[in-house]
Amino acid sequence: MLNNKLNYRIINLAALMLLLYIGITNIGLWWGIFTKIVSVLAPFIVGFAFAYALTPLVRFLDKKLPRGMAVIIVILGSVLIVFGIIAITLPLLYDQLSLLIKMIIEVLNNFSDKFNINVGSFEIKITDYLTGTLKEIGSVTGSTTMNVLSKSFDFIGKFIVGFVGFVYFLVDMDKIRKSFKDLLKSNSKRSFEYVKCMDVEITNYLKGLEIFMVIQLFEYSFLFFIVGHPNWLILGILACITTVIPYFGGLITNIIAIILASVVSLPLVIATTIICLIFPQLDGYLISPKVYGKTNNVNPLITIMAVSVGGTLAGIPGIIIALPIYLLIRTTYHFFKKDLKKGMNIVKETI
Repeated sequence: MLNNKLNYRIINLAALMLLLYIGITNIGLWWGIFTKIVSVLAPFIVGFAFAYALTPLVRFLDKKLPRGMAVIIVILGSVLIVFGIIAITLPLLYDQLSLLIKMIIEVLNNFSDKFNINVGSFEIKITDYLTGTLKEIGSVTGSTTMNVLSKSFDFIGKFIVGFVGFVYFLVDMDKIRKSFKDLLKSNSKRSFEYVKCMDVEITNYLKGLEIFMVIQLFEYSFLFFIVGHPNWLILGILACITTVIPYFGGLITNIIAIILASVVSLPLVIATTIICLIFPQLDGYLISPKVYGKTNNVNPLITIMAVSVGGTLAGIPGIIIALPIYLLIRTTYHFFKKDLKKGMNIVKETI
């Protein structure tokens, strides 16, 4: 009897090792299949993500307006914001990048003369990169609508599919949630409670993120406007967008603000630096805790580690989703904590 049991375990172990060997040796094939599937489903995934993120806003408007009107307002508002940001930022970015190239060349030349260091190769590389970026932006801003469309049919097609998916998901999000809820309840109450916990955690995070993004937009637009920064609006928009990147997003905006101010005057550099030093502290220690509350309270060191890992594995998308994924992992651990302890105790008793 013991031999049969032992043989059964050995067979299972051997089968598992064989499957692992096949999986590892063909990892390139599996990864290629996975990327193809993700590429096909990407518009729907992005559309669902945006619909899920904006559902709390629809619910807020739904309390005061008919649901159909609330959905239309959110959709039109999203479209106007996206195209407004593109229309405003691209021309400004082109002008400021031109000034930035001139400024970098001047700074590098002064540095080279003062310290007698040859920075020629470095200067060529950085100016070539910025000039290439400038040409790409110029080609977009200088092209007609038909030219842009003709060059990017694939992107336009995916954008349309994603947008249609976004509208559909936003309109039927409550129905989708109810159907999924009924399915989970019919299969397992435990699974339903688990998914419910994750949904609450991510919904609270997205609510806080949306509110904080709006605050950042008005806060930094107003501050940079008060000190006379010529790019106050673009910096406010940039502060709003980079909020999705914890800690590092604000740093990126501050560096750009100071660099752009250095092109104008020394007093503006000083005023901009004061804003960049004081107000991020107020955001981090006063506004952010009030907006997010204790639900999504994450240790700063863990946040930085999560962002670093996400950036290493998946670039910018990995940085953006790093914190939500960590919140899901933390929620999963807390939800199954008792079960894990029971399992560990059983293993210890068996050993």
